[in-house]
Amino acid sequence: MASISLRRVVKRYGSGASANQVIHGVDAEIPDGEFVVIVGPSGCGKSTLLRMVAGLEAISGGEIAIGGRVVNDIEPSERDIAMVFQNYALYPHFKVFDNMAYGLRIRKLPEAEVRARVEKAAKTLELSHLLDRKPRQLSGGQRQRVAMGRAIVRQPQVFLFDEPLSNLDAKLRAQTRLEIRKLHAELGVTSLFVTHDQVEAMTLAERMIVMNGGRIEQIGTPEQVYGTPASTFVAGFIGSPPMNLMQGRGEGTGFAIDGGLLPLPVPAPRTGPLMLGVRPEHAVLDPAGAWPLKVEMLEMLGAERLVYGRLGDAMFTLRIEGTLAPPQRGEVVRMAVRPQHLHWFDPDTGQRVGT
Repeated sequence: MASISLRRVVKRYGSGASANQVIHGVDAEIPDGEFVVIVGPSGCGKSTLLRMVAGLEAISGGEIAIGGRVVNDIEPSERDIAMVFQNYALYPHFKVFDNMAYGLRIRKLPEAEVRARVEKAAKTLELSHLLDRKPRQLSGGQRQRVAMGRAIVRQPQVFLFDEPLSNLDAKLRAQTRLEIRKLHAELGVTSLFVTHDQVEAMTLAERMIVMNGGRIEQIGTPEQVYGTPASTFVAGFIGSPPMNLMQGRGEGTGFAIDGGLLPLPVPAPRTGPLMLGVRPEHAVLDPAGAWPLKVEMLEMLGAERLVYGRLGDAMFTLRIEGTLAPPQRGEVVRMAVRPQHLHWFDPDTGQRVGT
């Protein structure tokens, strides 16, 4: 096992004035044995960063170190990593056993060791009864487990996962997430997992790296990222539905928005332009509440219900329990928010203001 260090990592395509820079000086430290998820929207550079760690993309600047060894100029095969891809990348004419054993045979390991490693990985992933089948005879979830088994048998220092659950349906994704977490708990191998799905990131990560436009917006545990977002991007990207963000002006114990003044339970962090964020579950229906929400639409989601409406002219989403009597469309309901659930951001930089 090994740590991963990213030091001022840069990636650009082309050269000179026409160069397109897609990674802008990324710095991150991933300790030995940690499971870290890189999450962000399509095009943010997360897969490019992972491919640079794997050696499949050359870096344009900075350093990447695995286990304390700088690997900038080291071939992928010599980095002691194993990668699991989105499209499984299985050999269709090989049986499951041979797919999992192929990399070991290329390294000319004794056949007895090859068999022992494959059988152990197959038992861990509940694939023992499928070793004689070919990929076309497997479900999507089973194929992904074979791809993970092929990585496990190599006993690498680092696992790299490039959106491995994207081709699975919702139920299989949930099951495979659980298998990956159990696998990491058992093996304890340093892992980097790339996804655009914030639910996957929140459920899998010990720590998250949230990326946007080739830069890191925030690094932290899921609890830190969700509870104390560092920017409006993180606040809007992490969470479903996303945090409500309202632009206005701090005026002591009031927040002026288009169409009204919202009383605050504590003074705003400063006077002047601000953005106020509130997560949908942190506003509660309260007849004595100070915030009036005019209901425009409702969505029933089983155990919970989403209420969409307006605070003044600002759109606002409220999450309530599905067992509560729902408000009616056009009705004005009152809401209350506790002080610790108010998030403040600078409207120009998007960065968090205060703690």
